[in-house]
Amino acid sequence: MTNWIELRDPSGQRRIPLTGDRVSIGKAPENDVVAAGDGTASRLHAVLERYASGWSIRDLGSRNGTYVNGEPITAERALRPGDEITIGETRFVFRAEVAATRSDTALEPATSGTIAADPAPDITRREHDVLLELCRPVLGGSLLTEPSSVREIADALVVTESAVKKHLGRLYDKFTLLDEADRRRGKLAAAAIRRGAVTLGDLRSKARGPDPS
Repeated sequence: MTNWIELRDPSGQRRIPLTGDRVSIGKAPENDVVAAGDGTASRLHAVLERYASGWSIRDLGSRNGTYVNGEPITAERALRPGDEITIGETRFVFRAEVAATRSDTALEPATSGTIAADPAPDITRREHDVLLELCRPVLGGSLLTEPSSVREIADALVVTESAVKKHLGRLYDKFTLLDEADRRRGKLAAAAIRRGAVTLGDLRSKARGPDPS
């Protein structure tokens, strides 16, 4: 089984493999994962721990708390693929993948655990804002809900429709939807949610606004 977390910051996304049985996170350089430059993170903020059945996360008495999918955790919490972890102003997405295995007889169908969707491509913070506004109706309703229009995204972000179209064009490229002729916005929204580029935690964090501390 391969496990990793995706670190999301203004420069994009970075994949960090999870090795060993314990991974500490905080702004102190001694941590396994360093939240560098994040003044809202504690020196020793949280820890990821491996069990036979998977990974969990636990807050270590940090000043600003640890959130999973936008909700503060008060006890150790098991992680599922796609869970978003927020530590201070630093965001991670937990990923887990189980490779398929062949049966002993080679005559039985191959068995496998759940295989995670392809990870999200690297996107900029502004592209993430566009995706969030695109997916807002879907995240707040169901996958059958129509995503936001170009005009609605432009109004929400206070930019021109032309700027939104340029961002969407780059996102279609990154999510390999360039050959799609119909309902590209809907397909982009579905791919972004499926691959964890935007989550319900993003929507809640946006509604909650910046932490005054």
